[in-house]
Amino acid sequence: MALIEERTSPTGEKSYRVRIRLRGFPPATATFERKTDAKEWATRTEAALKEGRYFKTIESRKHTLNQLIDKYLRDVLPHRHSDHEKIKTHLAWWKGQLGYFLLADITPARLVEERDRLAREPSARGDAKAAATVVRYMASLSHVFTLAVKDWGWMDDNPMLKVRKPMLPRGRIRFLNADERKVLLEKCRASENPYLYTVVILALSTGARYSEIMELRWPQVDLAKGTVTLTKTKNKEWRVLHLHGHALELLHALRKVPRIDTPFVFPRADGKAPQEIRKHWEKALKVSKIEDFRFHDLRHTAASYLLEDGATLVQLSEILGHKTLQMVKRYAHLSEQQASDIVKKMNERVFGG
Repeated sequence: MALIEERTSPTGEKSYRVRIRLRGFPPATATFERKTDAKEWATRTEAALKEGRYFKTIESRKHTLNQLIDKYLRDVLPHRHSDHEKIKTHLAWWKGQLGYFLLADITPARLVEERDRLAREPSARGDAKAAATVVRYMASLSHVFTLAVKDWGWMDDNPMLKVRKPMLPRGRIRFLNADERKVLLEKCRASENPYLYTVVILALSTGARYSEIMELRWPQVDLAKGTVTLTKTKNKEWRVLHLHGHALELLHALRKVPRIDTPFVFPRADGKAPQEIRKHWEKALKVSKIEDFRFHDLRHTAASYLLEDGATLVQLSEILGHKTLQMVKRYAHLSEQQASDIVKKMNERVFGG
């Protein structure tokens, strides 16, 4: 029940103090200069109290974005399988732009301004940030907001859900031709990094992602069965890689000289983390004179090999670890000739030459 009290100051100015008391809830109070404003607030607040929305709004005025992100980094991120360093980078950027704002004051319009500011910032290569990069920054903060709503009750809703994502370009497809593959593997084998060649062979023979390969630990590898069990994947589902031929031989060779101070298959010198091979990879590309090629394109190359050898899009999706067929539809054109050959063989069998 709302009680509105009229008050008069020593200077003769009137104000209206609203006090709401409902069983099971602490009192809610506010003061207004106009009685009509006091009545409207009382009506809205009583409804919010009954629906359980009022105190969420109060929480959003108690906490800043800095406090929310710090809580996420402390309590949540260490237990996630995602790329921790990239998420930290994303959230550090958002803190720099909006960290001191109260959560209640972070609106979709304000997020749109920051989205556009982020898109204008130069990337590490000096060009404009890619749309996919902006989307990843937005996704990192959106996940934090979702937890603030569902788990901690600090916000009423996730404002990022009302912000339009930049239009993503059609999936990029680039894979090695036979000549490029030959020269690149030669340069990788000659690299001063002892792991580069093996890492690239694993990528080409299994289609695994860079992080999946570099974070491999020996307990995940079963050389007798020729399998690698991936427990930390992009879609958070376990996946098994099948090792054959040269890739299996290379892992056998690595295992013959094991390091007892680390579980990593490709450890850095101190054994406390995986080795960073990016600069050696870039150097191999440069001396190979291969342009417009990224490590992730080795995954596309593996997909093209699999399709050439008769894999269906469904099988390709399972091997590469995609949850849906949407991601592998980019490879559909590579299997068109295979489909044509299948239809041709059926027609020859049924209707004759």
